[in-house]
Amino acid sequence: MLDLPPDTLDETLAFWLRVTGSALSPWRGEDDEYATLVPPDGDDYLRVQRFADGPRVHLDLHVTAEGRDPDEAVRAELVRALALGAALEHDAGGHVVLSSPGGYVFCLVRHTGHARRAGAVPVAERARDGDGAACALVDQVCLDVPADRFDDEAAFWPAFTGWPLDPRATGELVPLERPAGMPLRLLLQRLGADDPRRETSAHLDLATVARPAVERAHVQAGARLVARRERWTTLLDPSGSPYCLTARDPSTGRAPV
Repeated sequence: MLDLPPDTLDETLAFWLRVTGSALSPWRGEDDEYATLVPPDGDDYLRVQRFADGPRVHLDLHVTAEGRDPDEAVRAELVRALALGAALEHDAGGHVVLSSPGGYVFCLVRHTGHARRAGAVPVAERARDGDGAACALVDQVCLDVPADRFDDEAAFWPAFTGWPLDPRATGELVPLERPAGMPLRLLLQRLGADDPRRETSAHLDLATVARPAVERAHVQAGARLVARRERWTTLLDPSGSPYCLTARDPSTGRAPV
């Protein structure tokens, strides 16, 4: 969920619609505060919320009913999350808002039955200098975790989702192993000791082919370049929120060997 304040919503939403190749659903909710980014193929998994305190990125975790009443299923997962260290922020009836042990806000919602993972989106910017056929896919939520809260977050998310930490991971980046068909991976990033953030936040990552061409297309669409690194490029969307273009395979989410 992209939580966007009114003053940058139109520009930022137009940007994400363009770079994901998505169409916008009708607005819904009591105040027309929610809409969905509908991908060219596969099921939708990106949404937008009018949110005065944004910009930010939060996760909605879809709870399967498995023969139970959907609301009862959400309640059962709420109890489990609290037992694992989450805190209840708001009970909205049909969904609940919680925060992780590190302070990251997420929601539990009824599962909508989606199971078809979207594919990478070709980039209109012409590739050059041997870039190859450029494409990109929003496929990862990176949780930016303060160093002193990393152990708590690294314990909570595998326990709650059932997705184990990747045993091959080393250093400050630790992904969770997602099941087949899931549109988004979860990545835990341990922030440096000098980082001023004191609560866990999140940003989006895109897996790319021909990353330089994708970068050019995003800048042309309205992004601002922050930094280029060996394995990723950091940009800001029109709301000022950071996100990354990464050198990972859009079909698997993994970095090339």
